[in-house]
Amino acid sequence: MQPGASVKTYVEVGARFTPDGRLFPLWITWTDGRRYEIDRVLRTERAASRKAGGVGILYTCLVRGQRVHLYYEENYRWFVEAA
Repeated sequence: MQPGASVKTYVEVGARFTPDGRLFPLWITWTDGRRYEIDRVLRTERAASRKAGGVGILYTCLVRGQRVHLYYEENYRWFVEAA
């Protein structure tokens, strides 16, 4: 792997659908079992992950004061970019 490159890390996500069909992530469970509440979704957009590869809906979230890029792929899986 090249320096500064990221890998696609699939994670468990708790989410809800609104009555009008919008999807909102609520929490992320990391691969080691730690759960992090999503404080706020800052932005939602269709995007590609330039660091880890893949395409889908990008949720830019605030988790414990840190920006996290959480992707929902077309194969119905969630991932984050991990170093």
